[in-house]
Amino acid sequence: MGEHLEKVPYRSVHEWTVQSERAYENPFTDVRVDATFTAPSGRTFTIPGFYDGEHTWRVRFNPNEVGRWTYRIAAYPEDPDLHREGEFEVTPREARGFLKATPGHAWGFHYESGEPAFILGDTTYNLFGMAHCGLDVDSFLRRRAEQGFNLLRVRVPVSPFHPPDGYSDWQTRRTWPWGGSEQSPRFDRFNLDYFHTVDQVVRQAEELGLGFEMIMEAWGFEFPFNSRNIFVPEWEELWMRYLIARYDAFNCVYFWTLMNEYEYYPNGNWHYKPVADRWAMRMGRWVKGVAQHGHIVSVHNGPREPVFARRFAADPGAIDAILFQEWGTRDRENGWLAAGIEEQIERSLAGWWGSAVFAEYGYERNPELPLGFPYHEFCDPEHTRRGAWRGAFCALGIIHGFENSWGPFAVLDRDQPGLAYLLHLRRFFTEMVPFHRMRPAPELIAPGAYAPGRRPLALATEDREVVAAYLPVGGAVELTLPTGKRYQARWFDPRTGDLQAAGMSEADGRRRFVAPPGQDEQGHPWDWVLVADSR
Repeated sequence: MGEHLEKVPYRSVHEWTVQSERAYENPFTDVRVDATFTAPSGRTFTIPGFYDGEHTWRVRFNPNEVGRWTYRIAAYPEDPDLHREGEFEVTPREARGFLKATPGHAWGFHYESGEPAFILGDTTYNLFGMAHCGLDVDSFLRRRAEQGFNLLRVRVPVSPFHPPDGYSDWQTRRTWPWGGSEQSPRFDRFNLDYFHTVDQVVRQAEELGLGFEMIMEAWGFEFPFNSRNIFVPEWEELWMRYLIARYDAFNCVYFWTLMNEYEYYPNGNWHYKPVADRWAMRMGRWVKGVAQHGHIVSVHNGPREPVFARRFAADPGAIDAILFQEWGTRDRENGWLAAGIEEQIERSLAGWWGSAVFAEYGYERNPELPLGFPYHEFCDPEHTRRGAWRGAFCALGIIHGFENSWGPFAVLDRDQPGLAYLLHLRRFFTEMVPFHRMRPAPELIAPGAYAPGRRPLALATEDREVVAAYLPVGGAVELTLPTGKRYQARWFDPRTGDLQAAGMSEADGRRRFVAPPGQDEQGHPWDWVLVADSR
């Protein structure tokens, strides 16, 4: 009998369909379809189904155990046409599996295979909308995957406009994901034409091995998320359930982020409000109950304080990860320096028990495009590079964004200069040092007075076998290293990815290294990375 069972590969998305000839006035809300899957171990998963047009409901599931499974699909209120039972066999295959939050281990994330994850991401909020409007998203995704990116920040709701002057002129089709319109919304139904485009992009990411941070609710200043008297909890629950039903089964869903800058809740005003924390904890628990594949549930901040350990102390298990935002300096004089990032990370994440990613520190300006966002003006390639190294030296994965592709503009076929710097950073951490064993080690830096943004940063393995230091403005660094170890020291150039030998002097038990001299065309001193390896 077993040889006739349907075969489903381990950690792959499988889909079951049921159809009904019953004439539902609104099939999105008049009936609810759920499936119960029982694993060989006896563990059960209740997975929501979703209506996909033409009298058809679909259930998507991604099994996590090899062996024989059973399933039962049922409808409430009962509809015999929407009832189905059966068995299938999950066959072994090599797979990384889901990304999991593992606070305190590596840099906070592993795949189910045990592989530690170094997060390198890009921000493409309107990616699904761009695909729906016919832009070449396919080539963009393939290029990012080939470059070594493994995460994209995306949202299902699309922004036609972002203040102060960011109109998305590339939008040639409606991307409103609900029924009706923005002026007369129907939150009890969904735009299936648009969702079919989202499906295509999600499946391509799945094929390429790219991950998505799926942002469930866009900026809280946008309609409908700024109008809770219209977008009431009943519609919010229906919306989130539909997203989970369509996409929770995919390996490429790395994060379910509840809202972009969640502190906008409930009234669209950008300032910290304790009620937003209550909302995040409530919705985090709700998502975990419905999205039973177990993806990471996260929040993305606007205001940096109070600290997150205080915000979510009432329910420590509700939020798994913080997708953290801090831009550092971005003024005319010091935008290149991106100063203040590591200090704010330390303050905001003090005592935080979950995982975190350094998920936003500006959007690299493209001077060929109109200046629709004055606060991007001095986010230059230098800001891109230094901000990334500051975040990485806090032992956090990095996500950046570029004016070409983050939102209102859609120049998907060209990369901006700072992107190459991120690729050098990725190679350093994934090929040259054991990033997953390295932690911030400020105690290795000799005491001294430094101007803001100029203090060196250090990372080291626990046994001090490998030590790295980032010098934001070059110069010299003195390190207190174990006397019994002999190190080979080299300078890594974060602008080119090149290596060169590092000279060393020793005095008072400290080892002193002086970076190669130089400055850029604007007169800013070069930054350098020192790596000392005793292996």
